[in-house]
Amino acid sequence: MNHKPSSAPIPVLLPLIVGMIAISFAPILVRYSDAPVSVQGMYRMLFTVLLMLPFGHRQLRSVSSISRKDWGLLGLAGFFLALHFLLWMASLNYTSIASSTIILTLEPVFVMIGAYFAFKDKIGKLPLLGLALALAGAFVVGSGDFRISGEAFKGDMLSFTGMLAVVVNMLVAKVILRRVSSYLYSLIVFAIAFVCFAIYNAVLGINVIDYVPTEWLIFILLAIVPTVLGHMIFNWLLQFISPTTISMTVLAEPVGASLLGLMLFGEMLTTSQLIGGVLVIVGLLLYMRTESLGIPAASTSAEAA
Repeated sequence: MNHKPSSAPIPVLLPLIVGMIAISFAPILVRYSDAPVSVQGMYRMLFTVLLMLPFGHRQLRSVSSISRKDWGLLGLAGFFLALHFLLWMASLNYTSIASSTIILTLEPVFVMIGAYFAFKDKIGKLPLLGLALALAGAFVVGSGDFRISGEAFKGDMLSFTGMLAVVVNMLVAKVILRRVSSYLYSLIVFAIAFVCFAIYNAVLGINVIDYVPTEWLIFILLAIVPTVLGHMIFNWLLQFISPTTISMTVLAEPVGASLLGLMLFGEMLTTSQLIGGVLVIVGLLLYMRTESLGIPAASTSAEAA
């Protein structure tokens, strides 16, 4: 059964652009930090929750009306969000920013597949062609990195599994957001992800306190830029446009992040990254032609980083 999204109060292109710019900074901030990725993820979630609380405390009253089933779904969404952050952020220790973010752009492909099975969303011939091109592009990137080093290929696989985790998160979100506000959903899921990270760090005995001021600044920026201005905006937009359309914002990340990686870390693009990246983006653009965002051509969208 298909569910038609309601109309957004503002043109969706504006928040999409803000979100796309914000997520491009995620890999840069992660790369600048020397803290374990589980610590970065934990504080990213904690500071995000603290930043959110003053702006929607009235909605906390409706927490008691959330059903047991929806609490289970919220727990599932929070766990897979934490898993996404853990795996994807770890990938940046092994592979380049370009490869890691290019692989993340496969997200809408798997969201489309998941939506087909979960929501019976139809897949046309053009999206299928785009799917094939995007998968071919990711294969080119991965095979190129494998030839460079096993470490780079390991990073690609971490990014790929992290991408699958956020696909589950987005599909679960689409179900819950029919009954729970985007603010309350984001707050609870981020809090659950924080708890997951805290348990992970405690079990492994990872230091979560002794860090220099620069690290704490990075933790805060991770909460403000890619999370509040990225994830929260995309969660809100899920009420008005399809999860596959939201996921298309990953198109912006490899472009913006690769340029920033070149300028800040001197990471040059390899031939396989260029060819594979072009194939992935062209494949996803083919899908975008099937979605209407109220503008002449089609647009973008999605979260990950």
